[in-house]
Formats: sequence, C-alpha cells, structure tokens
Amino acid sequence: MNSWKATYGFRKFAELVQILGSSTKTSDKLDALSSFFSTADDKDKLWVIAIFSGRRPRRTIKTSMMVKWCMDITGIPEWLFAECYHTVGDLAETIALLIPDREGKEEESASLHHYLVQLQSLSQKDEAAQESLVRNSWLNMSKEERFVFNKLITGNFRIGVSQQMMVNALAKALGQEASGIAHRISGQWDPFEITFEALLGGDPDQKDLSKPYPFYLAYALDSEPGEIGQPHEWQAEWKWDGIRGQIIQRENRLFVWSRGEELMTEKFPEFAVLKDIMPAGTVVDGEILCIDQHETSWKALPFALLQTRIGRKNVTRKHLKESPVGFIAYDLLELGGIDYRDRPLCERREKLEAMIQQINHPVIHCSPVLAFDSWAMLSETRETAREHGSEGLMLKRRSSVYQTGRKRGDWYKWKIDPLTIDGVMIYAQKGHGRRSNLFTDYTFAVRDGDKLVSFAKAYSGLTDKEFAEVDSFVKRNAVEKFGPVRTVKPELVFEIAFEGIAASSRHKSGVALRFPRINRWRKDKPVSEINTLDDLKQMLERYGKR
Repeated sequence: MNSWKATYGFRKFAELVQILGSSTKTSDKLDALSSFFSTADDKDKLWVIAIFSGRRPRRTIKTSMMVKWCMDITGIPEWLFAECYHTVGDLAETIALLIPDREGKEEESASLHHYLVQLQSLSQKDEAAQESLVRNSWLNMSKEERFVFNKLITGNFRIGVSQQMMVNALAKALGQEASGIAHRISGQWDPFEITFEALLGGDPDQKDLSKPYPFYLAYALDSEPGEIGQPHEWQAEWKWDGIRGQIIQRENRLFVWSRGEELMTEKFPEFAVLKDIMPAGTVVDGEILCIDQHETSWKALPFALLQTRIGRKNVTRKHLKESPVGFIAYDLLELGGIDYRDRPLCERREKLEAMIQQINHPVIHCSPVLAFDSWAMLSETRETAREHGSEGLMLKRRSSVYQTGRKRGDWYKWKIDPLTIDGVMIYAQKGHGRRSNLFTDYTFAVRDGDKLVSFAKAYSGLTDKEFAEVDSFVKRNAVEKFGPVRTVKPELVFEIAFEGIAASSRHKSGVALRFPRINRWRKDKPVSEINTLDDLKQMLERYGKR
C-alpha cells in the first residue's frame, strides 16, 4: 500500500485524493480512506463524506478568472496557455502545473474545511477579493494541493470512490455497521449546517422523516441464466428505462428521492396526491417513467420525454401534459414505519401489490411480474423488451432480502443487445486524465447522399492499443483544426452501439442516441458501406415512437 503521512489539514486531503486517484487496488483505497476517517479533524471528515457522495459546494469563481490569474502569475500568453490546456486536457491540472512551486520552508496547510468556508464566502465579495484568496492559496500550496484546490473550485471532482467503499471505510474507522452508516449519510443534509457527530454519532433510532434507504443495485448477468438456479427460484420483471427513485410518506409528508440522492419532490407534482392516500410510514422503491395512461392499462414512453423535465426548476402545464409521469413500483422497503428490507422479496412483493391495489390511483403501478416456466421461455420474452419500452429484464431471487449497494448473487439485470449502426469518424479531440495526450474523443457520421452527417460522439469502447492506433491516424491525417478539435479524413469505420434513439432538433441528423459508445472497429468495412441517414430514421420510426 502507498505510505500514509501523518500530516493534517488540506495537505492530508490532497494526499488522500492522490492515493485514491492513482491506486488500482481496492484494498489500498479502503485503507487510505479508513486512515483518514480515523485521524482527521471531524469537520474535514464531514466534508470528505459530502464531496465523495456528491454534495459538492456551489461554484463561486468563474473558470475564466482562474485562467486570467494564472496567466498573470506566470506571464505566459493566452495562446501558450491554450496549448498547455489542450495538451494536459484538464484545467485544474494545467493551472496546478503552471503555477511555480513555493520556495522556502514548507508550512502546515490550513484545513479542508477552512478552504471550503473561504471559497463559499467569495460569492458575496468582489473580483479583487476572489483573486487575492485564490492567488495566495496557489502560491502557498504544493502542485498536488493546487490540483485538488482547483478541483474544489470547479466542482469537477471525479475520483474512483464508490459510495459503498466510503461506507465500508467509515464502518472500519468507527466500528459501526456499514448498513447503518449508509442510511445515516443518505438523504438531505448540508455539511455547512451539521456536525460529524450529529451525522454519525447520534441516536441511531432518531429518524429523519425524509431520509431514504440506500438503494440495492443489480449486477449484469454475464452467464447463461440457467447457471444462477432454477426458474421457480426467481422473479422476472422488465428493466425500465427511467429514473430510479424512492417515494416516502411519513407523518403525512411526502418525499421523492432519486438514486443519486437528489430530492425531487417538487419536480414531479403528479405524486403529491400520494401524500393523502398512501399509508403512513411507507417507503416504495421503483422507477419514475413517462407513461401513456389508459383507463385500465399503461405504457412506458421513451426516456427522451422524461429528459425534457430533468434539470428544470419549474415544471409547466405543458410539461405535465406532454410528458406525464408515473411511478412504477417494484419493492416495498417500509410499511407502517416498520423496516421490511430483511424480509424475503416474495413477502415484500405481496405487501406491495396489496397496498397499491388499495391505493388504486393511476399515478402509481406495480411493475408486472413476468410468468415463465423455463429460461428458454423467458429468453423469448426478453427479445420483446423494446416493444414494452424496456431495456431488458431484471432477475431477482424470490428469497432475497433488500441489501445495500451492489451485491452479487440475488439481483441481476439481463439487458437486451444494444442497437448498432456503422459510421465513419470525422472529428477527433484529445481526452482527459491519463488520455489527455491522445485523441480519444470522436465524432461519427453516416451518409446522406453524397454528404456525411454527424450523428454521435463516443469516447469509450476501444482498447489502449486501438486508441493509440487511432491517435496515430489522427495526427497523420488531420485536415483542419478548430481549437482542440481536429477534422480528419473520413476513412476509419466504427460500429456504434446505443441503447435508444429519439428525435432531436438540436442534432444535424435529427436524432439523438442514448448511451452511444464504440462497439468495434470495422477494419473490414469500407466507408462506402457505412449506414445512411435513412437507416437512422428507420430506427427512429421503429424504436423511437411514443
């Protein structure tokens, strides 16, 4: 394992980030996190939990100002900064590398909490005060500290730490049960307003009414279904393409949470009626979907419709009419204030069906359980998933309890094969992180008569060796340069895989693909044989209908 320095303050956090970002061993990351939680100041520990669980402070400084201040300190011209940025591929790292290291005796840094409080206070101050704080901080930090400090400013913190890893590290450091910690750190809390002791050291029975349960996640089925057991041991449902969420009714108050722990109650006013008709002390797990509601049935609508409501502060009558949502429930976590998660799925499902039947309201439905006598029969059902607006199947062991995080053995997702289309690469851009020196972000086009029309961007799906080959091709065959983007000769053909397709007025092709990625490099196919815009439109007609 990487050595852990017994230092405190912001430097300790920077060292933690360096270990988490560079280590490939889960055990090293877990040990580093556990060591931090065992020795750091409580305020810093609270902020690490907040940052790594997505509760990042709001941005108070524009990145354009950071660029300006960096050029003033270093004296480099704008064109040279741009070249450095394009080579490094990350603004925070570029600035960290360009600012000169401090001279003289190394002093102990202030705390993580100190810097975050100072950064938040800048929202009420002028540019001169902002510049003074940032410049002084840069010049008194090491390169590694500057990098982390800049990431805090920009909010672009992508460190390979799962929620479960952080929970396990806290459990190890504090000697508490991981499941209890996972529940305590979920929900709505503000690191500026709560203490570490209040979050994790208080009475475990003192429940926040709004607090959701940690979500149970499924593994992808990577074998034949017959290898996981007999059909009668399993429950099969459609895998819906929506927003995973929990609806909570406690003490006549309603809360709607997303899997990302975002409180979304106000974004879905359709669910407000459940406050008065759902039993008190109820928590239901399920999927938020746009649905086409009929008198006795409903149909899932494309995710693209739901996207029109995501991220909007205000939901208008037009949204309510054109993108009506429903909650498709598939698990019961709490009923009458009693935690049901340790009960078998078959029992939870029975209670869920009875409750929703009693509610009898079109805004909430049970996710249908699919009947099957054999895996072969279920496999045939799976092939019809897109006709039901689904991505495939969920397989859940009927005896399973509701666990925390991603656990192997009881819940699997058995997705259908993705849609694919062949396109030619027309643009390339350098990647980020370890790929910042390689052209790894590509734009692809299909044929439209004698023209090429862009239809998708993708940056994953190739091996390191293949990325290096494409990078070499781009450098040898770049035609034009637009900032970091290179136009290349349209010669390399790739098969692009995607999960769904929808009409889009924002794209030249008129379509938008869901989760596009490179499926394979078609070295066997000439550009003359790539797909056409008509092929895309036919896919849209077949799979993108309402």
